[in-house]
Amino acid sequence: MRRMVIEQDIRPMSEFRSGVASFVKQVHDTKRPLVITQHGKGVGVLLDVGEFEAMQEKIELLEDIQISISQLEAENGVSHKVAWQEVLQRLER
Repeated sequence: MRRMVIEQDIRPMSEFRSGVASFVKQVHDTKRPLVITQHGKGVGVLLDVGEFEAMQEKIELLEDIQISISQLEAENGVSHKVAWQEVLQRLER
């Protein structure tokens, strides 16, 4: 996801309501999120679908990494040597 440009990517709800199509096009073209505000506070974010999917994949990968780290810290992991031997055995089948 590209970095936000504050003066372009934060808009009040009133502007968003009157120009939804143009804001959807902006998000699609720039691949940057659009923060929607109401009474000066952020109330929503509009994202390009592709950027949202990529973000979800990254979150899932980070969760998998965190689970792996927790398992290793709890000594539930296997050594590199043992893992390598198991992979080789499976490939020989």
